[in-house]
Amino acid sequence: MAKGSKTVIYAALAGNLLIAITKFIAASFTGSAAMMAEGIHSTVDTGNQGLLLYGMKRAKRPADARFPFGYGKEIYFWSFMVAVLIFAVGSGISIYEGVNRLLHPHPVESPIVNYVVLGLAMLFEGAAWFIAAREFNRVRGKWGVFEAVRRGKDPASFLVLFEDSAAMLGLVVAFAALLAGQLTGIAWFDGAASICIGLILAVTAVWLAIETKGLLLGEAANQHVVQKIRAIVGREDVVARVNEVLTMHVGPEYILANISVRFRAGLTGEQIQQAIERMDGEIKAGCEHVERIFIEAEREADRPNGKPAGQPA
Repeated sequence: MAKGSKTVIYAALAGNLLIAITKFIAASFTGSAAMMAEGIHSTVDTGNQGLLLYGMKRAKRPADARFPFGYGKEIYFWSFMVAVLIFAVGSGISIYEGVNRLLHPHPVESPIVNYVVLGLAMLFEGAAWFIAAREFNRVRGKWGVFEAVRRGKDPASFLVLFEDSAAMLGLVVAFAALLAGQLTGIAWFDGAASICIGLILAVTAVWLAIETKGLLLGEAANQHVVQKIRAIVGREDVVARVNEVLTMHVGPEYILANISVRFRAGLTGEQIQQAIERMDGEIKAGCEHVERIFIEAEREADRPNGKPAGQPA
């Protein structure tokens, strides 16, 4: 796991903890549903960062007899749980608070306290967002934002940024609702803001769940990695044809590769063994994060009508 990802998570955890405390204090003084929703949001985010750190620690455990390829996928499980918590706890409670306030509206007391807290929250959240955005931009390189998320295999690199972005948007909504309610005297702005914050969290949670589901199920390595593996194997003189190149991310920095090839006729067992060892070393040297490689030798007769893998018989 990249050191930068841990730095981002620690920064977000510290910022969200401070923000949650100040928001709950402000909500108790003012009775604002939007501020209460924001406090819940920050509390959930704090817990999420704790889960991510726990998942990163668990994912580092060495392989054993029960899990021969290690525990790298634990980070994917806990990232998915983060998405579930954002949806169930953060979004659900925020929407509930908002609906309850719409049914029983009352004006927000001491709005100046909320303004101060929102200002401090924007400052803390902005600092955490800047750290997360800087790390994300470093990781994504030349890719666009959406492409980097789709191709990324380390959920910690984009999950915190999504959370912080949703938090910043929620703060803007809470500030706008507080100001609108104070200027117009309409109490339901506060409840409407809480519902909007809940919907923001729901959309964020669904997006995160979709992005982490594929990794949890066993997503393949990016196409450029697969193509590079195929090229390395294909340039071997002893290889007649490369059939299948099957890959799977066992963790953010652990790729499992299973390669099916047809060797040229007339080779001895020793020549095939030497070729396999050569390809294994070249793939691991040329393809980052490819840790385990299985090369399967196939003959034409191994496939119906002599068709190569991936083609209909």
